[in-house]
Amino acid sequence: MVKTMIKHTAEECPSAAEHTECGNRIMAVRDALDILNGKWKLPIIISLMFGNKRFKEMEREIEGITAKMLSKELKDLEMNQLVSRTVYDTMPVTVEYALTDYGKTLKKVIGELHTWGAQHRKRILGR
Repeated sequence: MVKTMIKHTAEECPSAAEHTECGNRIMAVRDALDILNGKWKLPIIISLMFGNKRFKEMEREIEGITAKMLSKELKDLEMNQLVSRTVYDTMPVTVEYALTDYGKTLKKVIGELHTWGAQHRKRILGR
């Protein structure tokens, strides 16, 4: 395998500040993706954007998710302070999940993903 080195003139090379800014942006996006990764976290967050839910409500609402996976993902989201879990002293015990104020900060990001996804679907599939 032959490695080619890209040679730049001094004018073409990114400055140290640009290089640092690029690295910072990549790191921030990776951090966000690490928190929101997987098939189920965003659907759970979107579900909770429409109001507080009990576990079974989300299990029914999010097509294809298993109880085990929902439980795992809710724990991860709770650990990252995006979702809160409230246990009510009722018979039987009621547990309700809600987005935290911090979780609600994702609304704009998810809105942009929705817009882009709808445009992409239309562009690729023509619908």
